[in-house]
Amino acid sequence: MQQDIDKMQFFYEYYKQWIDVYKKGAIREATMAKYLMTQKWVERLAPELKVSELTRTAYQKLLNDYAKEHERQTTLDFHHQLKGAILDALDEGLIERDPTRKAIIKGKSPRTKRIKYLNQFELHTLIAHLDLREEVNWDWFILLVAKTGMRFSEALAVTPADFDFARQTLSVSKTWDYKGDGGFLPTKNHSSVRKIQIDWQVVVKFSELARRLPEDQPIFVGETKIYNSTVNDVLTRHCKACGISEISIHGLRHTHASLLLFAGVSIASVARRLGHASMTTTQKTYLHIIQELENKDVDLVMRTLSGL
Repeated sequence: MQQDIDKMQFFYEYYKQWIDVYKKGAIREATMAKYLMTQKWVERLAPELKVSELTRTAYQKLLNDYAKEHERQTTLDFHHQLKGAILDALDEGLIERDPTRKAIIKGKSPRTKRIKYLNQFELHTLIAHLDLREEVNWDWFILLVAKTGMRFSEALAVTPADFDFARQTLSVSKTWDYKGDGGFLPTKNHSSVRKIQIDWQVVVKFSELARRLPEDQPIFVGETKIYNSTVNDVLTRHCKACGISEISIHGLRHTHASLLLFAGVSIASVARRLGHASMTTTQKTYLHIIQELENKDVDLVMRTLSGL
C-alpha cells in the first residue's frame, strides 16, 4: 500500500485505497462493483471510524448496523469483503489485533424464493411460437437458452465456431461483457468451461443459420448495446401470447434444469451441464424440485416393496 496511509485515516478511505491497489484489474467488473458497494456502505454506516479505532466492538457494531437492512448471507459477504482489507491493515501494523476474530454474523431472515420455470407443455408451446427467421433475431436466442440452459452472458458470446455439429456439441469457453463496453470475457468460473450436448433439432436449425455468419463473431451481438431487459421483454411477449407463465431468460435456464431433473437426469450431470462450480450449488438452487422427486421416490419404493 502507499506510504501515505496512517492509523488516523478513516477506515472507508483506507478500504477504498485497498480496493484500488489490490482488486482493480484483478477481478471481474461485476465483482468489483460489489466491493465498491461495500465501500459505500462503510462510508455511510461508519463515516467517522478511523483505522486505529478498529476494535472487535467497533467492527461488530458495523456488521450489526449493516445486518439491520440485509439478509444474513449478504451480511456474510459484506464481512468477507472487509476482512481481506482488515487483515492487510494488521500485517502493515496499522492495527494491533484482528477485529474480525469471532465476528457474529446477523441479518434478516431470507425471503422465501421460489424459482420460476415452465413445465414441459409450456416450454413446448413457447418453442412452437418462436419466429425463427432466416435473419438472426432474439427468438433464436430464446431457443438456444431453452435447449442448453446457458447463462445470458454465455449465450451472447456464442459464435458459429463454437458449434461442433458432427459431434452435436456446443463449447462454452467465454462470456460477453454486455454490462460494460462489450467484448469477450472469461467464464464465471473454471467449471463453466464445458461442452454441452445439443439435440438434433438444434443441430439442424443452427447449422443452417451459422452457415451464413462469420465463424468467430458472436451470433447475437450487433452494433447496438444489448440489455437484459430487451430480451426479457421479447420473451414476456411470447409468454403472454401463448397464455403461459411469464418468466425471464434466467427462468429459461431454471426451466432447462428442472425438466432434466424431473426426467431423472442425475444432479451431477445437471450441474456439469449448467456449469455450476459444485453439485451443492445445484442442490441449493433446485432444492424444492429435488424434494418433490424424493417424495416420488418414496412412493416408488413402497410400491416396489409391497409387491414383493
